[in-house]
Order: sequence, then structure tokens, then C-alpha cells
Amino acid sequence: MREMKDLSLQSTAELNNGVKIPLLGLGTYLAAGDRCYTAIRHAIKIGYRHIDTAAMYENEVEIGKAISQCDEPREEIFVTTKLWNSDHGYEKAKAAFEASLERLGLEYIDLYLIHWPVQELRLDSWRALEELYKEGKCKAIGVSNYMERHLEELLKEAKVVPVVNQVEFSPYLYLKELQDYCMAKKIWIQAYSPLTKGRMLNDPPLMEVAKKNQKSTAQILIRWCLQRDTIVLPKSANHNNISENMEIYNFEISNDDMKSLDAFHRNMRTTWDPSTAP
Repeated sequence: MREMKDLSLQSTAELNNGVKIPLLGLGTYLAAGDRCYTAIRHAIKIGYRHIDTAAMYENEVEIGKAISQCDEPREEIFVTTKLWNSDHGYEKAKAAFEASLERLGLEYIDLYLIHWPVQELRLDSWRALEELYKEGKCKAIGVSNYMERHLEELLKEAKVVPVVNQVEFSPYLYLKELQDYCMAKKIWIQAYSPLTKGRMLNDPPLMEVAKKNQKSTAQILIRWCLQRDTIVLPKSANHNNISENMEIYNFEISNDDMKSLDAFHRNMRTTWDPSTAP
């Protein structure tokens, strides 16, 4: 388990290519229009430096605008976006990247991910990502929703090892075997939907841990992800929630409570299930 004493909002993980990524990011799925724009402006203003989006979210324009109009230098804002399923294949993936770059209005993307392991085309897509990376158009490349078999297939062919695997991850979906496999390959887990889309925030055992630590249940879930060595991406467009979700550095969950939280695992997915992807 990571040493937690000196963690702060500025804390980063070093990826396998030397790029540093903030451990806490802001997820933006279902945030759109002015609501998305103002959420990003607020998040950056209060200290977030990691924004996660995707072509499928249809909010790259608003996110790019918010980043361009903030006071922070571009190089201090870490931006992730993703290749959507309909854009797989070598040529289509390269074109999709350029379209995302244009919508964002940025000169480069920090991290570009394959959003889903589309059968038969995903290796061609990865070859395109490798070229984009070598050309310097993105600082790092990775995958999302990959299970161990998808990673094994990729690593047999890849010239560049993915830096992250972004998957749903929470105490209720504790993918320890997948994480152990990724860590052995120097691939970081990025935890999306760490808050279970709100479904378990009133779960009595979780509420008990939260009360013990004088924190909200959302803060406990985010902190658990950090202490379980992930890069964590809580999603919100609500300004109060965005602020609350970053207040996770002035406490530490005890080993006993961590073990209790680990035991919440029930293979509960709140979104799609990549374990069924061929």
C-alpha cells in the first residue's frame, strides 16, 4: 500500500514512461454545455489539475474552452480523452484523435486511451496510438475497460506498454487480481465510478466507516481508492461535490477499516461489463 503521509492535491503518480499524472482527477461523463464549462473552471480554480473526458462524452469543446480560459499554464493541466468504439482501426483512430484534439483546441493531449477493447480492431487502433505517441501528439497512451486477457493480447504485439488501464473500481468492485496483474506490468489502474454512481453512498456499513472518520461516504470511497494504489476519477458537475471530493488529504483510513472496506466487494458494476468482451 502506498505511503500516505505526504499525499496532497498536488500528489502525482509516475507512469512507466516517466510522465507524472495527478492522483486525483475530475471525471466528466454526462456533464455537458455550460454546466460542464463552469464545473471545469471551478475545479481548476480550487486546485484540480487532472481532467478526464472522452469523445463519447461530447463535452471536449467545453472542456477545452474552460482550460484555455483558466489562469493556469497549459502544461500544469493534465487532460485525458479517449477513442470511441466506432472509431477503431488504424486510420480511423488517427483521424479520431485529430478530431478530439481540434475539439479540445489543444496542441497536445496528455493521455489518450482506447475506451473499450473492440474485437478484431483494437490492435490496429493501438498501433495508431503508438504512432501518435511517438510523434509527440500525446504524452502517454493507455487503455480502458481491459481485462487481463485483453492486456495479454496487447502486450504480445505492443511496442509501447500502456501506462494506465482505466476501469470501474471501488470497494464494491475490488478488482484485486486485475490490479495485481497491471502493477506487475507497470500499468497503473485508474478508478472510474469510484462513488458507485451514488448507489451505495447510504450503505449502512459504509456510513459506519464514514462516521468513525468524520467524513462523508463519498470521501471514504475516494480515499480508499488512493490507499489501494489507484489514480481516482470521481465524477461530478456539482460545485459543492467537486470541492468536497478533494478534501481527502487530512485523514487516513486505518488498516482495520481498509480491510472492512475491501470486504464490501460483491462484483457490483454500475456501468458496462468488460469481463464479457471477447
